[in-house]
Amino acid sequence: MPMTDSSSSPPESAAPAKDHGRAGRNLPAAIGVGVTLGLTVVASLFFVKDLFVAVVVVALLVGMWELKRAFATAGIRVPILPVAVGGTAMLLSSFYADMEATSFAMAMTVIATLVWRLTDGADGFVRDVSSGLFVLAYLPLMGVFVLLMLAEDDGPWRIVAFIVATIASDTGGYIAGVLFGKHPMAPTISPKKSWEGFTGSLLFGIGAGVAVVVLALEGHWWVGVLLGVASVVMATLGDLSESLIKRDIGIKDMGDLLPGHGGLMDRLDSLIMVAPVAWVVLHYLVDVA
Repeated sequence: MPMTDSSSSPPESAAPAKDHGRAGRNLPAAIGVGVTLGLTVVASLFFVKDLFVAVVVVALLVGMWELKRAFATAGIRVPILPVAVGGTAMLLSSFYADMEATSFAMAMTVIATLVWRLTDGADGFVRDVSSGLFVLAYLPLMGVFVLLMLAEDDGPWRIVAFIVATIASDTGGYIAGVLFGKHPMAPTISPKKSWEGFTGSLLFGIGAGVAVVVLALEGHWWVGVLLGVASVVMATLGDLSESLIKRDIGIKDMGDLLPGHGGLMDRLDSLIMVAPVAWVVLHYLVDVA
């Protein structure tokens, strides 16, 4: 699929984008939504683990629906029902059962996706099935690692470490990019992302990583550095990857669910890429409290 020219006009159904300056977003709305989401996550995480599992499942289902709608603008039909049902089974089995059950759920979802699409004939079969398996791997498979962190005895704090490091990366990149950004990192993919912003992400991400690993998990400071660097690199790659998906299919945002942020996928793009790497770092380098 050829990359859409960034100078092309948006689809007729899309509302004209508002210019919010170098920030690229409605800052008050973005802060309000961010704080609300953060409080929801923290409340569910520390009071009832099962509630946090539900938050993860619902968030990823919304993300899958946004991807389905976005892909539809490019004529790609995601077999959303088998992907959503199977993805949910993967997430729940990773927390309530084991990885063997999760692997089985994923295998059955692949089969169900193929079978589900059979009735629509050969035209676009490979395209649609591939999109379904992409969505399955991009969201539920990544989300499995969030719930694997939660399953540890000190799981809530591992989730906090992973989320804080990712948010710090985004915040540091945003501040440094707005104040000092002059050298584009990937101008053909995300024009507002700069090397100065990436430097800010590293400073904030490493600082946050060290703080949460040492204070919350009683781990070594160098593990916090590793978590911070890994979070920054993966969050940046996640943001660039989602930007390229949107550019390819010719949309600005994945949705308009969150004022000041766009769609939920526009907030999940970094977190889902960081999750597997954060799990590896914390699982193997931080002892269970």
